[in-house]
Amino acid sequence: MIITKQNRRVIYENLFKEGVMVAKKDFNAPKHEELDVPNLQVIKAMQSLTSKGFVKTQFSWQWYYYILTPEGVDYLREWLHLPAEIVPSTHKKAARLPRPAGVRGPGAEGAYRPPRGGDREDYRKKEGAPSDFRPSFGVGRGAPRE
Repeated sequence: MIITKQNRRVIYENLFKEGVMVAKKDFNAPKHEELDVPNLQVIKAMQSLTSKGFVKTQFSWQWYYYILTPEGVDYLREWLHLPAEIVPSTHKKAARLPRPAGVRGPGAEGAYRPPRGGDREDYRKKEGAPSDFRPSFGVGRGAPRE
């Protein structure tokens, strides 16, 4: 399928920026859900990148899910003429937020811990079985063994 360079650029820029893309399996849709490009062109552009190994495709419930591979990042960086500092949002490390002063973690001093045993110990018997207790198994299937 022939896709104009302008539409291909819009698709590739969005894929590189997000690192992932979704497309509904609707070949007759006039526009993609997020882009101003025909949906069929998005699907076919992603199909081309999948065959080259630059994108991994997952299909579920009539939706295509495309995930950019590390080789795809390099290819799109070269195709879009981007510097190495720019990376897709899925490849960025999430910054850890500091905890507020009043919040305690699971191992913090004074943190709530459920009581050990508690009500469960009440119904458990402490003594063992009597010494003359002899269980018999298979009752009703014949004579018990002695």
